[in-house]
Parts: sequence; C-alpha cells; structure tokens
Amino acid sequence: YVLFLQAGRSLSMNRSKRLEKVHVVIGPKSCDLDSLISTFTYAYFLDKVSPPGVLCLPVLNIPRTEFNYFTETRFILEELNISESFHIFRDEINLHQLNDEGKLSITLVGSSVLASEDKTLESAVVKVINPVEQSDANVEFRESSSSLVLKEILQEAPELITEQLAHRLRGSILFKWMTMESEKISEKQEEILSILEEKFRNLPPREDIINVLQETQFSAQGLSIEQTMLKDLKELSDGEIKVAISTVSMNLEMSRIELFPKGTWLVNRDAFQSRNSGSKCMPGTTVLQCTLRSLQRGK
Repeated sequence: YVLFLQAGRSLSMNRSKRLEKVHVVIGPKSCDLDSLISTFTYAYFLDKVSPPGVLCLPVLNIPRTEFNYFTETRFILEELNISESFHIFRDEINLHQLNDEGKLSITLVGSSVLASEDKTLESAVVKVINPVEQSDANVEFRESSSSLVLKEILQEAPELITEQLAHRLRGSILFKWMTMESEKISEKQEEILSILEEKFRNLPPREDIINVLQETQFSAQGLSIEQTMLKDLKELSDGEIKVAISTVSMNLEMSRIELFPKGTWLVNRDAFQSRNSGSKCMPGTTVLQCTLRSLQRGK
C-alpha cells in the first residue's frame, strides 16, 4: 500500500503521455479522517482492479500547506509509517488539463458535489461514494465512507484487505463514530468492525484506538498560533457580513496571555483569505479588525 502511494505520486509528477486514463479519487475540502482514509483505500483498490494504462490516484482536496491542521489524520498516517511526501494535494495536480485531454475520470468520496472551482469537471465524475445518500434519515445509523469502501472491497477483492489496511479502516470508522457523538456504534458499523476483528486477531483493542484518537483530535502540537486558530476555522455569514470563529482547546488553568502573547493572537488577514476567497479585507488588517469594520459600515 505504501509503495502504491509512493509510485502514484512519482507517476503523477512525471506523467507519461502513453497513459490513456487517469482515475482520480478525491474527497471533500473538510479532509476529515473518514473521507481521507476512504480516498486512499479506494484508489488502492482501483489500482488493483483497473485495466492497464489507467493511473489511479488519491488526491487530498486541500493545498499541501493546510495539511498540518488535520492533527488526527497526520497522527494515524504517521502511525502507519505513511510519509506526508507520498500524498498528492489538490494544488499539485492539474485536473482541468487532464479533463481537457479527455483522460480524466473522478470518483467522489464523502461528498456528492465538486468544489465550486471544479464544477467544470462534473462530466468526469463516474462514481460517488457518499454515506449521506446511502443512509437512513436517522443520523445514528449513518455509515461512514470507510465502511462503504470496505464493503465493496470485501465483495469484489477481499484478498486486498491486509492487517495494515484493516487497522487503518477500523480507526477511521471508530473516529467517525466518535465525531457523531452517538452513545453506541450502529449495527451496520458494528457488523463491519466485527468482520475485521475476527479476521485480524492482533488488532489493538478498540478502547486503545479511541483513547489515542481522542487525545489527538484537538491537539495543536507542532502548530503555530496562527495555524492553531485556522485549524478549526468556521465562517458564519448572512450573505453580507462574514464572521470567522476559531475553536482552541486548552486546560482551564492556561491563561490567554500565555497562549496568545501580545500582538500574536489575531489571525493574519492573508492566511484567512487564502481559505475564504469570498472575504474582503483591506491590506494590513487582521480578521477581527476586518470584521469590526464591516459591522461598523453595515456591510
């Protein structure tokens, strides 16, 4: 699997004109652990079952510079010895050129729509793996993208499921359940987890995986103050006014002065605008200053 990622990136950076098709598997911009692991796994599956001449690539739908924000994702990939250098990010591959050349096919994972800047690629979409569209109206029973991908592989090519792959998919499914804040895992998810655990007896206990994921979910280790605030940035808008809100987890005994020294606690305007292209801030202003001025102008 690691060799697949490494080879895929190498080929994508030095694309051969002899390739007839490039099949890209891509998730949403949220780049959550479930969609990312599903993207990697499904691309790996396609690589094994596709005819010769088709290059199957997992693409992370974010710029490389933003990958630091996703601490839980980075953690589980590091645990599996999957180097960040093997990943292909959205700003490193020209999908529009491939589409113009008639070489592009796309599978969407974790979302049924392309990002606004990629709307012209809709004709290249050949498959959608989205648990929202395949679930009960009750959120408690919604499946994860990882379990949907796993089911397809078990049906089409069960020999591809290794212990490493099982560990990765299991962690992704458990993390998805954690984020849904359900009291217990749904029957569908329990069934798929049991299949993995019965096949691979050496997988660590669920409690251990959950504890580790909980510790890393809100971790800001290795991030600057600016990256910490951008990590969980949310935008509220009424159509005219946009307000940026960040969540920063810390112990109650930590003071604001310790975490945010004077002059460093406001997110840089350029960093905010790079993730929110619709926002309009004057040069030399912070996000907070921009917001206050917008409120004062009523714009």
